[in-house]
Amino acid sequence: MSKPDPATPKGDRIAKLLARAGVASRREAERMIEAGRVTVNGQQITSPALNVTEADSITVDGKPLAARDPARLWLFHKPTGLVSTDRDEKGRSTIYSALPEDMPRVMSVGRLDLNSEGLLLLTNDGGIKRKLELPSTGWLRRYRVRVNGRPTDPQLDPLRSGLTVEGDHFQPMTVTLDRQQGANAWLTIGLREGKNREIRRALGDIGLSVNRLIRISYGPFQLGELKSGAVEEVRPRVMRDQLGLESPGDRAPKPPGKPQRKRRARPPQTAPRRPGRKTP
Repeated sequence: MSKPDPATPKGDRIAKLLARAGVASRREAERMIEAGRVTVNGQQITSPALNVTEADSITVDGKPLAARDPARLWLFHKPTGLVSTDRDEKGRSTIYSALPEDMPRVMSVGRLDLNSEGLLLLTNDGGIKRKLELPSTGWLRRYRVRVNGRPTDPQLDPLRSGLTVEGDHFQPMTVTLDRQQGANAWLTIGLREGKNREIRRALGDIGLSVNRLIRISYGPFQLGELKSGAVEEVRPRVMRDQLGLESPGDRAPKPPGKPQRKRRARPPQTAPRRPGRKTP
């Protein structure tokens, strides 16, 4: 096994640390650095190619980097008409304008496009965001989809086999034809990739137009009865269990307590005689 290079700087990349602290996503943090908005130990930096540790003094826009908050995760029922980005160049409303005012700074896990609705995960921790978005995680994302037309199972088979649309290859999806409702049909679709507008593009390729798309689950997290526009925090224990994270108590085992001395059993004592009373 090769030994670590002693010349390798200690710590983590500055953008990674900023993302973990909930300042921004890693990519956005790199842009902030390149714009000169970050200083390390009093020196402005413009390149993210820098390793830092918790001992370094870091400021963003002139404000000291706050201590890292505990990792948290929320379920958000995204309504239609909102974009899933911090800012929109077209001036459209974002999901952040719809969140409660007492919410800390959060990042969305993946995206739902403007006309899609349903479950969107939010977190204050960049590490959790990356963990949830990694293709290697392979978590199933399930959608209820309404299409215009009268699809048949044979028509849907290309989605189950995987297809290529305009050079983008989509992996096989799970597709169930639920019911016909007038001129529309409802489908349940599951996928593990989540490329940009994947479901709409795939269905369009087989001649079906989507007129409603609702994400109902992301891995083990369910939309359930959460109302449109509502936010619900995932309990820390559930989050740790589902994501395989350590609880704070797991990181540092408690020191063993002092061994207790065993007390020697004493022989039973007889009640003392009262003076002047004869024993029968």
